[in-house]
Amino acid sequence: MMRALYTAATGMIAEQTNVDAIAHNLSNVNTTGYKAERVEFKSLLYQTLQTRTTTANGEQKPVGAQVGLGTRVAATMSMYTQGSLTNTEIKTDFAIDGDGFFAIRDIDGEIYFTRSGNFTWSLDGEGNTILANAEGCPVLDRDGGVIMVPEGVLSEAMVFNQDGGISYRDPETKNVVPLNQYIALYQFNNPAGLEKLSSSKLMATAASGNPIQEGTNPGVKQSRVLQSWLESSNVQVADEMVNMIIAQRAYELNSKAIQTADSMLDTANQLKR
Repeated sequence: MMRALYTAATGMIAEQTNVDAIAHNLSNVNTTGYKAERVEFKSLLYQTLQTRTTTANGEQKPVGAQVGLGTRVAATMSMYTQGSLTNTEIKTDFAIDGDGFFAIRDIDGEIYFTRSGNFTWSLDGEGNTILANAEGCPVLDRDGGVIMVPEGVLSEAMVFNQDGGISYRDPETKNVVPLNQYIALYQFNNPAGLEKLSSSKLMATAASGNPIQEGTNPGVKQSRVLQSWLESSNVQVADEMVNMIIAQRAYELNSKAIQTADSMLDTANQLKR
């Protein structure tokens, strides 16, 4: 009975983590480029109560007797499925149709990755107009440089093609002038191994593998860059509500198991000889 108390307690702890992950998904239902998380569980150790060879004459038994000691959270997986695309008519909004990630350089000099393409034009320390995220971190091109508005050109004249190519519309001739510059898009062999940070930033790890640039690797399936579009969160509210009900019921069942074990212990303590 004491075993049941601790086993059910592990179930309550695991389901609490599950509810936390579901709540995090629901809180980010309107976060651009957010990818839903799913909690994975694993069973704990098993206690062997009886082996398969416990008969007096040593005959083999077909099965033994083992009792599991509960569950634990094994991992929190991110599901990198494509979110729905929404037209915003804002020229600095970008959505990725495919498996790519934007690259940004943070204030610490490190390069991070994101699916959130709600960018804006910002001034750097030298007065140049650059494409950056809401925190002022520059968006990088294929060469690792910043995306800058040419001198004498208005930011409204900048044009981005679906292959990431950058150009601008000449105010006099109205012709599109290419800049021979492309927005960098990267892919990973295991995107689920990326480490999630705040502000929708992702960091490459040994589990995710090194970033693979789409533009310089012809064997990689190319993504499309859609200007004036944003990728919505891939969180499905109905599914998350169902998962929350299941997690709540599992939590209640484990709580009931603890109450039952406690009741049985109380009955045993009240037995009289």
